Amino acid sequence: MLRNLAIAALLGTAACSGAIAAEHMVTAPAPVADAPLKAGPLQTAVFAGGCFWGVEGVFERVRGVTSVRSGYAGGAKATAMYEVVGTGITGHAEAVEIRYDPAKVSYGTLLRILFSVAHDPTQLNRQGPDNGSQYRSAIFPQNAEQTTLTRAYVAQLTAAKTWPGRIVTTLEPGKPFYPAEGYHQNYLRANPNQPYIAHNDIPKVEALKERFPALWSDKPAG
Repeated sequence: MLRNLAIAALLGTAACSGAIAAEHMVTAPAPVADAPLKAGPLQTAVFAGGCFWGVEGVFERVRGVTSVRSGYAGGAKATAMYEVVGTGITGHAEAVEIRYDPAKVSYGTLLRILFSVAHDPTQLNRQGPDNGSQYRSAIFPQNAEQTTLTRAYVAQLTAAKTWPGRIVTTLEPGKPFYPAEGYHQNYLRANPNQPYIAHNDIPKVEALKERFPALWSDKPAG
C-alpha cells in the first residue's frame, strides 16, 4: 500500500487511529531472561513492526543505541526495493537494523521497547493503517542467544496475558537485512510534521520518553 493513500485516509477519517490503540499500548514487563550488561563490541538487532519510519524513530532515541537504519528483511536481495516490497509478495518486511552498546542496553530491553511502544504485536500482517505482510510483526535474530531470548520473552508475555489478543510476532532467524533507499533514512526526524508521521509515529516516540525515562536519549543515534 502506498503511504500517500494511508495519509489521505487518515486525514479524511478522524475516528481512525493508526497509532497503537490505547488498550494495546502497554508497558510490557521486563524480561525474566536477558543478556547481562557487559563491555564488548557493538551488537546488532533487527526488528519489524510496521512502517519502518516510526520504529526507527523510537529506537534512535534509546540510550545505548548507536545507530538505526531502515530497511528490509525476510526476502531476497534482488527484491529489497521499496516499490517491489510494497507489493507484499517478496517475503520482506519493513525492518530496522539497530546497533547498540551491550554495556549500556541489553537485547531484552530492546525487545521490551519493541513490544511496549514501537508497535502492536497482536496485529496480523498489518500495523495501523498499513496492510500487508510487509508490515508484519517480526524479529530477525542475529545469533542463537537472541533466538533463545526472544522465544523466552514471547512465552513470558503470552503466559502473562499482556494483551487481550494473541501475539502474532514471527521469529525469522537467518534472514539478512538490506538497507532501504536513502530517502527513508532518518525520515521521522526530517519530517516530524508530515501527517502520517505526526499521527502514527510521534505518539510512539513520546510514549518511549514517558514510559522509559531512564532509557531516553535527548540526542538521537546516528
